[in-house]
Amino acid sequence: MGVNLRLSKRGDYVVRSAICLARAYPSDRPTKLREVSAETGVPRTYVSQILGDLVRAEVAVSSAGLHGGYRLARPPAAISLLEVVEAGEGSLVAESCALGDGPSRWEEIVPLHDAWRRASQALRDELAVTTLAELAEADQSIETGAHRAPADAQRHRVAAVAVADSVHIELPAAAVAARLQEGDSWMAPHVAAAAADVDAFRLRVGPGGPSWLGKTVAVRLGRPERAGDGVRVAIVWEATGASALFPRFEGTLDVVDLDPERCEVSLLGRYRPPLGRAGQALDDVLLGRVARATVRSLLRRVAHGLEQAPAATADLEPAPVSEGPPTFSEPQPAGAAG
Repeated sequence: MGVNLRLSKRGDYVVRSAICLARAYPSDRPTKLREVSAETGVPRTYVSQILGDLVRAEVAVSSAGLHGGYRLARPPAAISLLEVVEAGEGSLVAESCALGDGPSRWEEIVPLHDAWRRASQALRDELAVTTLAELAEADQSIETGAHRAPADAQRHRVAAVAVADSVHIELPAAAVAARLQEGDSWMAPHVAAAAADVDAFRLRVGPGGPSWLGKTVAVRLGRPERAGDGVRVAIVWEATGASALFPRFEGTLDVVDLDPERCEVSLLGRYRPPLGRAGQALDDVLLGRVARATVRSLLRRVAHGLEQAPAATADLEPAPVSEGPPTFSEPQPAGAAG
């Protein structure tokens, strides 16, 4: 068993949240609690506490109101990783001796003291010269697949599966894109309902049972972007809770006209399933079935919801579409920073 050099769960969440705010910094707009939760996987029940740690450490600032949220107090290049880590972990200066009780001659100082102090200081020095901007850049590189994993990487990989499905909707693509541009809160009930369908499915076909019914669902939609002959919208959704591993999806919605009155909506991405009862992981076969059932149920519910309110969508102007890779748009929720 090696020496534990991992961050605590709180420290982990603080670093994740700081990286999220660093990547959002160029937009010059506050980030909502639910955006941080969806982007980082920090449970929605904890995210306000985690961001509060960054505010108290003067790494971040918060603002209230419709357009409120959280943003970094300074540019990412002016914030050290040491500040961020200590915001979650407290001071990294040891307050007690690394060795326990020993011979009487060790009552005031132990042989390990000087070496341990130098090692601790070396860690603090390295964290102090590493900026949050560097971490944000590395995170973006990982996201695009350009960052090569080091040989000694030991990150535990959670099983996930690639999924793709599509549905036809009796509305033009412009109307669907406009609805997606309105915000993301309307989609959360559809995600929750689809998950409930799949929990019932899991009761019938696999181990475990309902593992996240009643949990908070965070959904984040991006700004519509041109993609070939259609429109692409980035989407992230996740159910969050206090202790278990909850499902998460990251991918895109593609909207393409089939004719003047119909379009096809395709959902493509990677789905991470929830753990079963007692923390059981799904086997590969069941994982694929759960992923496909979740996406199919969600698309059907979204299609039905959009078609049930054609007057609210069909007359909208086409959503502004930009060139380039999907980026996340400014949210439209009510409330202060959530």
